[in-house]
Amino acid sequence: MIWFVLGLPLLGFLIQCLLGKRLVGVIGKRGVGALAVLPIAIAFVLGVIITMGLAAQPEGSRAIVTELFSWIQIQSLNIPFELRIDPLSMTMVLVITGIGALIHLYATGYMAEEQDYPRFFAYLNLFIACMLVLVLGNNLALLFIGWEGVGLCSYLLIGFWYKDFANARAANKAFIVNRIGDWGLTLGLFIIVAMIAGSYQSLGDVNGRYFSYDVILSPAVLKIFEANPMWTSAAAMLLFVGAMGKSAQFPLYLWLPDAMAGPTPVSALIHAATMVTSGVVLLNRMHPFFALSPMASAIVTVIGAFTALFAALVAFGQTDIKKVLAYSTVSQLGFMFVACGVGAYWVGMFHVITHAFFKALLFLGSGAVIHAMSHEQDMRRYGNLFKYIKITAVTMIIGWFAIAGVPGLAGFWSKEAILGAAFGNHVAVIDGFNYGAMAGWVCLAVAVLTAAYMTRMSMLTFFGGTEQWRTVAPSHAHDHADHAHDEHHGEHAHHGEDVHNFFYTDAELAALHEEHGHHPELDKEHTPHEVPISMWVPLAVLAVLSLAGGWVLHNGHMLQHWLYPDGPMYLASEQVSGHPHGWVGDYLMFMGIGAGVVGILYGWLVYRKGLPAKEREESRWHWFRRWAGAQFNYDKAMVDASVDGGGAIAEFCWKTVDVKGVDGAVNGVGWLVGAISNLVRKIQTGYVRSYAAMMMLGVVGLLASIVYMVMAQNGGGR
Repeated sequence: MIWFVLGLPLLGFLIQCLLGKRLVGVIGKRGVGALAVLPIAIAFVLGVIITMGLAAQPEGSRAIVTELFSWIQIQSLNIPFELRIDPLSMTMVLVITGIGALIHLYATGYMAEEQDYPRFFAYLNLFIACMLVLVLGNNLALLFIGWEGVGLCSYLLIGFWYKDFANARAANKAFIVNRIGDWGLTLGLFIIVAMIAGSYQSLGDVNGRYFSYDVILSPAVLKIFEANPMWTSAAAMLLFVGAMGKSAQFPLYLWLPDAMAGPTPVSALIHAATMVTSGVVLLNRMHPFFALSPMASAIVTVIGAFTALFAALVAFGQTDIKKVLAYSTVSQLGFMFVACGVGAYWVGMFHVITHAFFKALLFLGSGAVIHAMSHEQDMRRYGNLFKYIKITAVTMIIGWFAIAGVPGLAGFWSKEAILGAAFGNHVAVIDGFNYGAMAGWVCLAVAVLTAAYMTRMSMLTFFGGTEQWRTVAPSHAHDHADHAHDEHHGEHAHHGEDVHNFFYTDAELAALHEEHGHHPELDKEHTPHEVPISMWVPLAVLAVLSLAGGWVLHNGHMLQHWLYPDGPMYLASEQVSGHPHGWVGDYLMFMGIGAGVVGILYGWLVYRKGLPAKEREESRWHWFRRWAGAQFNYDKAMVDASVDGGGAIAEFCWKTVDVKGVDGAVNGVGWLVGAISNLVRKIQTGYVRSYAAMMMLGVVGLLASIVYMVMAQNGGGR
């Protein structure tokens, strides 16, 4: 049955690729959209059945490996095409297919007017299939295929409107930054395989399956790594570099906010249920290597805490509703890595799940708001939308409370568990310094910031009493990220003039200019309206999950016992008890609740009356807010260094090394040969008398030489 879970999204992908355009004319776009949703929904149902069967097994038997065929077999190396059914993989299957199906359903309405409707859903189905390969594969080769597959799909989806320069640039940026992370992942995997291959005699008979998890994570292999701490730390840290790329940790986070250029369902899928969770899943799967290296654990903890703080500060400087959520995702991923760094891997997965609930809700809700506001994404032009779009407003408010840590909601339980694990940490300790406790205080401060900027977003959008779009001039802040909705575009798949005039033909540019003539712009007469049922049903389901999902998973430590029934495999349970001792432990819950309350109160006091006067124009903003909005110039510095700096290096290599050096040397040799040839050519006259004269000169010279040698032998002619 597990093969159907993997095969159904692939089948959906093939249907969209091979028959999509033809079917649009037969059953319509909604019918084609249903053919994209059904495979994911059925895969979710099958996943539920398999998970229930797995849960009924004894705890020690909840790991099943099933092989489809022998894939790579070279002498003593055997890499079968095999899947692994265990609590971690099935948890991710449910998240990917469950949340993915809701996002697919939402997209059927959101992309209804898109010309390339089948192409969009083909990419979406393929994305789900690649993610399933990543989490279900039982060896490093399948992990790598899934890892690269989601990278490819993210490139295709972020650049879906590829004729728009901003979208194409964002897709390229995501692809290139992820390659840096993949470099680390590949080297980490090479170290692990090399260590195992070098010790194959001590492993016994494993049938050449040196890439399979059940071999890599076996006690015999881990003893080898325990005896080589330097290589263990190197492998763990390189694996973390890979996780930094996929899961957008500092300094490799900068592709994720730009991924907003893709359609909103893509943003929800990447940010909530699939790609960005890959790093956390990788650390959970390979956690014994991190458990054996306090240094690697400390690095994961510190970078996670710094990323959480950095992104939360940047989120405060954003005015684009989707950008606020994008930096919020980066920040929340930092929380997840703090949990993994302090050894509480199940807590990291707990936050992955709850975050999938409320972040998918918030992203899809932001798409509904943008839809209602004629594609305006600047929050400073919203206000009082609760009056017009009540379903969207109520569901997004639930998401806001969930991420802010309001007690009882999903985010509260997982954040509380992360704070407890960080303060109770005994894993990320080097030379007596407890990096986990330090990260705990940072996360507590970030919890205040999170509640504050999410309150700001919600108050500016739904409350305040003033309908800002009737008073504030258009900002044109949106970057053409949201194109295809129910009531715009018609036959136009793209809008936004390409200032580079590179991707569009003259005819397409003329069509764009014509389109701007009838494009519905946001003006003071605009009346927002609710989204259709295909878009608000997923919001309602995600709102319910954001309300009760955290409590269900936390109740009786259900998720912890499911993922790690006896505690992490290679850590003593008391090391990751998840709850600190002393006064911090006594008041931890109150501190966590207090952080959310302080942040919400701050946001309410500042934004309860709507947009403050000092935020009406960007030029009046406080210097720190402008600086934070620009990511503290980090992104610009990276772009300058990589693009401009790289361009300067490339130009030097071209004009100096290649043209003057390589070409100069080659051309110089050619010139020298030509010059010699010209000289020799003058001798080749074609006249017999000339050749006879030359022969005579040669004979004279030869005779003179002989005479000279004879005279030299006879004493120099004496």
